[in-house]
Amino acid sequence: MKENYCLQAALVCLSMLYHSQAFALERRSHLRPSLRGHHEKGKEGQVLQRSKRGWVWNQFFVIEEYTGPDPVLVGRLHSDIDSGDGNIKYILSGEGAGTIFVIDDKSGNIHATKTLDREERAQYTLMAQAVDRDTNRPLEPPSEFIVKVQDINDNPPEFLHETYHANVPERSNVVIVCDVFLLIYPGIIRTALPNMDREAKEEYHVVIQAKDMGGHMGGLSGTTKVTITLTDVNDNPPKFPQSVYQMSVSEAAVPGEEVGRVKAKDPDIGENGLVTYNIVDGDGMDLFEITTDYETQEGVVKLKKPVDFENKRAYSLKVEAANVHIDPKFISNGPFKDTVTVKIAVEDADEPPMFLAPSYIHEVQENAAAGTVVGRVHAKDPDAANSPIRYSIDRHTDLDRFFTINPEDGFIKTTKPLDREETAWLNISVFAAEIHNRHQEAKVPVAIRILDVNDNAPKFAAPYEGFICESDQTKPLSNQPIVTISADDKDDTANGPRFIFSLPPEIIHNPNFTVRDNRDNTAGVYARRGGFSRQKQDFYLLPIVISDGGIPPMSSTNTLTIKVCGCDVNGALLSCNAEAYILNAGLSTGALIAILACIVILLVIVVLFVTLRRQKKEPLIVFEEEDVRENIITYDDEGGGEEDTEAFDIATLQNPDGINGFIPRKDIKPEYQYMPRPGLRPAPNSVDVDDFINTRIQEADNDPTAPPYDSIQIYGYEGRGSVAGSLSSLESATTDSDLDYDYLQNWGPRFKKLADLYGSKDTFDDDS
Repeated sequence: MKENYCLQAALVCLSMLYHSQAFALERRSHLRPSLRGHHEKGKEGQVLQRSKRGWVWNQFFVIEEYTGPDPVLVGRLHSDIDSGDGNIKYILSGEGAGTIFVIDDKSGNIHATKTLDREERAQYTLMAQAVDRDTNRPLEPPSEFIVKVQDINDNPPEFLHETYHANVPERSNVVIVCDVFLLIYPGIIRTALPNMDREAKEEYHVVIQAKDMGGHMGGLSGTTKVTITLTDVNDNPPKFPQSVYQMSVSEAAVPGEEVGRVKAKDPDIGENGLVTYNIVDGDGMDLFEITTDYETQEGVVKLKKPVDFENKRAYSLKVEAANVHIDPKFISNGPFKDTVTVKIAVEDADEPPMFLAPSYIHEVQENAAAGTVVGRVHAKDPDAANSPIRYSIDRHTDLDRFFTINPEDGFIKTTKPLDREETAWLNISVFAAEIHNRHQEAKVPVAIRILDVNDNAPKFAAPYEGFICESDQTKPLSNQPIVTISADDKDDTANGPRFIFSLPPEIIHNPNFTVRDNRDNTAGVYARRGGFSRQKQDFYLLPIVISDGGIPPMSSTNTLTIKVCGCDVNGALLSCNAEAYILNAGLSTGALIAILACIVILLVIVVLFVTLRRQKKEPLIVFEEEDVRENIITYDDEGGGEEDTEAFDIATLQNPDGINGFIPRKDIKPEYQYMPRPGLRPAPNSVDVDDFINTRIQEADNDPTAPPYDSIQIYGYEGRGSVAGSLSSLESATTDSDLDYDYLQNWGPRFKKLADLYGSKDTFDDDS
């Protein structure tokens, strides 16, 4: 390190020496303009004559940041033709001319009037020219020259950032921490101690100072802050804070339940501090397990299998904690793991009863009498108290109550005969509960198989029907069966097939058909003869006996229908209808068509007659215009006015003597028109209509067969506030007969009938 510092100091000194020498050379090289010519010698001694020039320029220099009272003299311009009589005038133009740089037009001296800053501008380009003072005529062409600003140490060193951050791994040797940059030169920070520990101190704050001029007198300086953070490495193994952990678990706990937690401390952070836990030894390795909670870095001890307080009351485990990521550089620090002992005590709990088997399968024969023992279930209390057990059946699994159980010993019995063909298996559940604590109970499934008994006879597998072609006696018999039959048995296969087919003993020698057993649970029906005719018999009923192979065997007699049908020459069926054959022998097709035509004609005549009877309407009576009772009209709906006489029937009102003779019926049409008796027309003040209405009401009440067509509703009042009052003709007998109704003639044709009735008073007077 010392050699590096010496080298840097030497380089700084050489740099400063170079700049000072260059400045001296530049100052010496300032030559003012000369009026004399210059002669140069060639290589071979020849004298070369240079053309005369009015200006010989060099660079001018001025020091920055000059703060004197007078302007700084930058330099002097002088022309060869200037004789000093003041006739020549010097003019300056270009960058900063007149503002920063001024020239004395007589002497040609150039001065800087302002303080210059090289960091803002390092040089200026100017133009100089000599002109005649009186005429301003240029005496020489303009010439260009440069004014350079010389640097002085007026700016301290500056860092690129106000603060710097650096990271370095802990326990590192001398390494580069970071580069702190100035505007030009970098600075390197290195660690001074080889074994810095992050766990002891994680962060350091350093102030860095930079000086120019190599740190000599008069130099300027700048500072910055550097924060150095030690990054973590895995240099610390996990350690348990204690050597033994005590835990407990109830025997009623289920697998997966948490028992307790252990934690090993690791001062490292991030992935260097990750710890995993394992059970490496102990008598509870099969019953317990441990997992790692990476959020809390704890080991979670869980129950793997159920424990039993009555069998074992304590367990011991050896748990190991190890780092997940190990740095090989620090493996010499020792094993990065630690172990601890975990002792787990089993706590007693009131456990429910336990069945000796996880499930039970029993058998019982079908049709067994009620009370038959099916089997037994058995449970015991695993606790030391060994409480008595009571058994019961879950009725949700035995809705039909086929079984019952003895609550003390667990024997299951039937309550009714069972049918295997309905249900081959029955599944129930049995509860076992402690007598002193009914909440402690266990449940076990019980499957009951119903054994088959041969109690069902075989039957046809389908509704079979055979067909045979009618033929003559001379035609040979066919070897093909009329129909092949099979059977079906609801019993189990042990009591079902094989099936035996035969004819009943009483018709074993049937002259028409026979049955041949194929010995594969099928049989064929064959004809013993030919010459079947539909005229003699169109079908035959053949009884067939089917027996099963059960013990004892069951049999049934099934009837097979064999029809005699007409066939073509190839034996294909054409028709099995016996009636069609008979009609062809007695009636022709034309006769059948004639019969059907007659029937249709008769039906048409009947329909026309009924239709005409319904449409024909005859008047029931001969109306007389003088009969006032015809104006008693009952409308159930809006009609066509007074001329609408087809919508009502007033025959009943015109027959006050109906009780002595014929009573008209509204459900049938009268055969003749009923004429009212002469001489019985009521007078205007008569009350015969009231008697007539009462009579009709009494008849309607006493006749249960009369339809309610003669219902009469009398409206004697039109309502409150009516100007016209009542228009009912029934009240005309009680009103004043002297009223004048001639105004009805002016009401139009709709009131013509009322005008005729009430407009003249002579009609009834003449009758009287």
